[in-house]
Amino acid sequence: MSSLLGATMIGLKLISVALTKNGSSPLPLSVPPPPPGFGILRAKRNKLLDKRARGVYPQNSMKLATLLIHNGHDTDSATGALGIPVYQSSTFDRGPDFRPDAPPPPEGRLDYDYARSGNPTRKALEDAAALLEGGSDGYAFSSGVSAIASVLGILSSGDHVIVAEDIYGGSYRLLNTYFKRWGLEHTAIGALNPETIRAAVRPSTKALFLETPSNPLLKITDLPACCAAAQQAGLITIVDNTFMTPLLQRPLELGADIVVHSATKFLGGHSDVLAGIAVTKTRELGRRVHAVQNSFGAVLGPWDCFLVARGLKTLKVRIEAEQATAARLADFFSRHRNIEAVYYPGLERHPGREVHAAQAAGPGAVLSFRTRTVEQALGFLGKTRLAAPAVSLGGVETIASYPVRMSHAAMPAAERDRLGISPALIRISAGLEDADDLIEDFDAALS
Repeated sequence: MSSLLGATMIGLKLISVALTKNGSSPLPLSVPPPPPGFGILRAKRNKLLDKRARGVYPQNSMKLATLLIHNGHDTDSATGALGIPVYQSSTFDRGPDFRPDAPPPPEGRLDYDYARSGNPTRKALEDAAALLEGGSDGYAFSSGVSAIASVLGILSSGDHVIVAEDIYGGSYRLLNTYFKRWGLEHTAIGALNPETIRAAVRPSTKALFLETPSNPLLKITDLPACCAAAQQAGLITIVDNTFMTPLLQRPLELGADIVVHSATKFLGGHSDVLAGIAVTKTRELGRRVHAVQNSFGAVLGPWDCFLVARGLKTLKVRIEAEQATAARLADFFSRHRNIEAVYYPGLERHPGREVHAAQAAGPGAVLSFRTRTVEQALGFLGKTRLAAPAVSLGGVETIASYPVRMSHAAMPAAERDRLGISPALIRISAGLEDADDLIEDFDAALS
């Protein structure tokens, strides 16, 4: 019916043009008036969109699942489009700055000059990240490790950082190569708790850097206790929240000062974008992080910002489904004859399970297991049909990672062995496949 109406209108238009060329009066092609009250409804809608654009939409009354969709940038205020526009521009017109008679900019409009310093698409993602983490300011970077490097970049040469010893391999590499040459010192602690933190503090100590659960052994750290100890010592607490996402754990509410993410993982969620996020608790810390971001230029491009923002919309359904599958896989592995150990906060015997349950809303979708022999681990990676043996995690597909050759390859073998990251260890990021199919495949791969 709509195609017939469209064809009729096109035909009438052509007749009108033809009659006009022949000197006749054109046919009166009028558009029906809008229904009564339409103008009032449109004005109310535009006012609501303007409130969202200016950040005064009442998001604080919403639950996190709703904020994933309605975060203040869910509708384009200029067009009503249901999505973030991709502002593919490197620079912005500043002509009005030089015209004395130029009208003032519209209320709520933000100033942009160069895309390294700011971009509307990136701003929308950064605002959403800050809202979800409960922070003051958010910043989007070109990768997770660039977010970590930029946050550490607010410190100075000669400063000292206390870190958890089993952090992500990329963070380990940063601290032991680039920042070591730069003059940033660090002390790695195994059992991270208030006592060990206080014992490691020096006059030059400026920050505490940790992740919980840790990568790849899922070790649990008591966030409120450690953040309180760091605060008493005047330290900035930085937490890598990649494994949990703000849907399951909100470190800023537990006392942390800065949260970082590899948005490549669960936030993006589709293994199709490289991105990082940092969220600060205060505006003052935000200015320091932005100064590094703007100076180094490791910013996320507008199209990649769009992909991450799109991924956020389905974070709840993905995390819940993947977490349920991870729990079933952990139970399967814990009962398999060829598995020696399973690391997953959802298991009753996992060390720190109670602590984790008190500070997080779920065990997450990542687990690790250790086979009885290295040959069994390598055989599993070669035989599995449904899990991709690959770097990364948090995608819709199940990924089986081999830490000694992937995430922690930069760590010396002796250090890996000391930490328990053995050649028989495999990390699983549960995807959206049916759990029964995964278990059948994994059972065959472990035979």
